[in-house]
Amino acid sequence: MKLPIARPPWTSLGRRLESMCRKALYEFKLVEDHTKILVALSGGKDSLTLLYLLKAIAGKGFPPFELYAVHVAGEFSCGSSLSQQFLTPICETLEIPLMVCYSSQKRESLECYSCSRERRKLIFETARKLDCQLVAFGHHRDDSIETLLMNLMHKGEFAGNLPKVPMHDYGVTIIRPLIFVGEHEIREFARLYQFARITCQCPVGQKSLRKDVKDLLKILEERFPNVRGNLSHAIQNYGSDKAIRK
Repeated sequence: MKLPIARPPWTSLGRRLESMCRKALYEFKLVEDHTKILVALSGGKDSLTLLYLLKAIAGKGFPPFELYAVHVAGEFSCGSSLSQQFLTPICETLEIPLMVCYSSQKRESLECYSCSRERRKLIFETARKLDCQLVAFGHHRDDSIETLLMNLMHKGEFAGNLPKVPMHDYGVTIIRPLIFVGEHEIREFARLYQFARITCQCPVGQKSLRKDVKDLLKILEERFPNVRGNLSHAIQNYGSDKAIRK
């Protein structure tokens, strides 16, 4: 089976995605002097796109940082829940070490909050073992917009995903290099390189609050075609930095 590897030379879409990723790295000083980055790799379209772009960028206009990947496996896990057997040859081809850790989530007790906390704890602990101070997540522009709407409607806070968040308790920093990239662009990129078939397998995620917000955004977009771009702009200019305060 041919591996769905994406790397230069890019099409115009690939060049655009790399350009937006570079813009985020530069504008928000996401890498600076760090030499190691751990990529949270579910194997879905977002995390694989991030892995491919960072591999293409490393050492070209930025420091030659070392890339590592961590995959959280288990009976139930957020994201595409792909097997280690699928991801291992991809990482081997890219010469990126892959670490695998295991979630304890069970179907009878599965819910988003506890699952997310456990996954992040496992990822951050892996980062510390590898002495990686940066952990890269594949959250894109639309993830940030959805987070903004959930925070606004449920907590009265105007806050989306920040591009850079220090996690003081773990001694690592979260970075989001895809923060300028729209989900539709990632989806098209994934189709081009034949990994778009991979979708979220979580039985809870299909009925989550985030899913409701996705549906709401589609309705808003029918009336306000520029709503996603405008909300993304508002987040960068007026969004709360509460998450980075000690």
